Amino acid sequence: MNATYYTNNRRRFYEKMKPASLAVLFSGQEIRKSADDFYPFFAERNFVYLTGLSCKEAVFLAVKDGQGAVSERLYLLPPDAMAERWTGRRVKPAEAEQISGIRDVRFLDAFEGELQKLLESGNYGSCYLDLFRTAPQDIARPAHYLAQQLKARWPELEIPDACAILRYLRTIKSPEEIQALREAEKKTKAGILAMMQASKPGMYEYQYKAEFDRALGQFGPEGPGFPSIISAGANNFCIHYYGYTGQAQDGDMILNDVGAQHNNMITDVSRGWPCNGKFSERQKLLYECALATSNYMFSIIKPGMPMADVDATIKRYNFERLKDAGVLKSFDEIGTLMWHGGSHHIGYDVHDVVQRPEILAPNMAFCVDVGIYHEQWGIGFRLEDNCLVTETGCENLSRDIPRTVADLEAVMVKR
Repeated sequence: MNATYYTNNRRRFYEKMKPASLAVLFSGQEIRKSADDFYPFFAERNFVYLTGLSCKEAVFLAVKDGQGAVSERLYLLPPDAMAERWTGRRVKPAEAEQISGIRDVRFLDAFEGELQKLLESGNYGSCYLDLFRTAPQDIARPAHYLAQQLKARWPELEIPDACAILRYLRTIKSPEEIQALREAEKKTKAGILAMMQASKPGMYEYQYKAEFDRALGQFGPEGPGFPSIISAGANNFCIHYYGYTGQAQDGDMILNDVGAQHNNMITDVSRGWPCNGKFSERQKLLYECALATSNYMFSIIKPGMPMADVDATIKRYNFERLKDAGVLKSFDEIGTLMWHGGSHHIGYDVHDVVQRPEILAPNMAFCVDVGIYHEQWGIGFRLEDNCLVTETGCENLSRDIPRTVADLEAVMVKR
């Protein structure tokens, strides 16, 4: 992504802001893991969307006056030779300007005082903050703490949620974002092929994960876009499984739900295959039902289709295939084999924080996810692909990753 991309993202955000308002977005802080150890830092997605920066403890400030004119500032941690010796080089103002296109770059110690002066001027009635939380029990972030302070000191100040605007903007993917998804699909394919080519009975889940990580590592440091779900046998019946301790037994299906990232855009692909390289009759029967359902969805998805129909149609069409195969008799039984929904948007997050649309439109990107979990037969897997809505239909962005029984088995034969 170049600076123009981020400048355009901010311009569209400013158009949605009220006159005489401020907006403050934080990149986030490291979360302590233990003693002097921290969890890997992952910058707030909306901050990255507007600036392109992934550095910790940075702040973006936008000032929109009563006539609609906007000024913007970026606050960074100042240079600190000792801190940088221990924890790495900090981004410098000139670099931040080149990446983001923001010309006014200052150091973080000036932020609180300058925000206070703006608020004390009485010229601004609103301050947008990114207050998104997936669940009420999620930890508070810098924006939540600032919201508490603002409410206490300026009770008449409105604090609209900036995420409401950004969810709307992120729903439609730009050409740059679509190209980044295409590049991420190539990395994801390499990782999945590496696992398939190494697959054999007796292999541990952590060894599959090591193959995936090694393959992605050849493309650069970005790596997976989310913690990889890789399981074998009975562990396939835990939808979000991260143990990596199981061992694939002869005849077990390998389930993986994985995705690479490129320029902050994240894919989400699932493939399932028998660890020994040959589908059993029952595995093939269930897999063909999922594949037929996925292929059907990619034949009908187009602009104007209700988003809710994607999930509903996946479930109904897959039931019909399972019924024809003699696996189910009544639609009332579908919940015994299909345990989760069939679509979610992708992008800056693997489950992208977008304004989930009522109607599909061009340049939306989401997953078509068909999962079948037959505990009695010991077979669990999902077939998940990434769908880009086009002007007249849709495109399967992950179609080049082997997905038919014949293609999966062909890769395994070449091991």
